[in-house]
Amino acid sequence: MLYQNPQQKKFRKHLRNNSTDSEKKLWSILRKGQILNYKFIRQYSVRKFILDFYCARLRLAIELDGSQHMEPKNLKYDKERTNFLNSHNITVIRFYDNEVLKNLEGVAEKIINTIRSEERRVGKECRSRWSPYH
Repeated sequence: MLYQNPQQKKFRKHLRNNSTDSEKKLWSILRKGQILNYKFIRQYSVRKFILDFYCARLRLAIELDGSQHMEPKNLKYDKERTNFLNSHNITVIRFYDNEVLKNLEGVAEKIINTIRSEERRVGKECRSRWSPYH
């Protein structure tokens, strides 16, 4: 199964219930279509990978990385993971945890710019509503 593997359901729920501070902070602006009216899902699985945040309409994944992602083995894993997701037409953007915690407005702006780029890529018109983040 490519999407939302039922065998990972309990683990995805565990991750949602034990979110990091940066995940909670980013979720506070992604939930309920607050950014350009796009719906994001937390802890969405694609094959063996669990994405921090995913917008199915745009096929856009947002990943938050802690300092452990700078280790060579983790950099290699992240690259392989991104390549796999890209091969399934999913765009991945990454932010470091401290970036979200210290500069949420800047992160939101980068997400908005990526969404606008993805809208052009997938041929969608912007269907935005008022948001403090656009």
